[in-house]
Amino acid sequence: MTEIDDAGRQQMARHVSVRRVGAAGTDDIVATEEPLEIRLGYSRRDGSRAEENVSITMRTPGHDEDLAVGFLFTEGILRSRADVQGVVARGQPAPNGLTNAVRVELVPGVTIDFKKLERHFYTTSSCGICGKASIDAVAVQSQYDVGSASFKVSPEVLGTLPAALKERQAVFEQTGGLHASGIFDATGALVGVREDVGRHNALDKLIGRALLDDRLPLREHGLVFSGRASFELMQKAKVAGCAFVAAVGAPSSLAVDLANEFGMTLVGFLKPGRFNVYSRPDRIVGL
Repeated sequence: MTEIDDAGRQQMARHVSVRRVGAAGTDDIVATEEPLEIRLGYSRRDGSRAEENVSITMRTPGHDEDLAVGFLFTEGILRSRADVQGVVARGQPAPNGLTNAVRVELVPGVTIDFKKLERHFYTTSSCGICGKASIDAVAVQSQYDVGSASFKVSPEVLGTLPAALKERQAVFEQTGGLHASGIFDATGALVGVREDVGRHNALDKLIGRALLDDRLPLREHGLVFSGRASFELMQKAKVAGCAFVAAVGAPSSLAVDLANEFGMTLVGFLKPGRFNVYSRPDRIVGL
């Protein structure tokens, strides 16, 4: 997976003036946060092309095409790489040089369930819907069986992941303000890393690139998160066909429930030589 180059990193962070207390200097580097409008280009029944504005998300610029595709896939709009004709930036660049809209072109003939263009009700924690209903909605949305995945990793390999992920977080090193998601193999090698102010955006960028590279499902890989494991991140992992999730931080109760429901391995509080396994420990060698 292609990483951000130096020019891209400059867009992901910027200098701001600051009044420091207890330290010298009047300058700081902060993570860039800008809106991205995701648009969908599709064919009407009469063959003419139309455009639908799908979502606006606050993101860190970089890999915007991957983010748009990943979002549409994890929301159930796209089913495979074959659905995507192309991805193009839209509109005029802003004064800061960023183009804050992207259009995903669907192949003619691909049908759309427009009801799915509304943000899924179970992502709103205050909606009053029970956790079981949220998990049932994931079951309907996902096309991959992760419970039968045979991917395994050793405790020693797991312990190397936090440092390996941090080493690849170039913009976090500058700002301290970005989340990261990574894809790793059984040897602990990170085959892809994405950063973003939104932890869900970082994962959508990873999944979008994997889909565009025709590498889904992620049955032979695991996902590692720099922070906590939320329900939404577990949902996206399930949709991408990944059965193994490791997080440096804590999982939520619903993330644990989802992992147990679908036979996913969930590791939390990951440190060298120390971690908690919340479900399916059989995928960790020796446990």
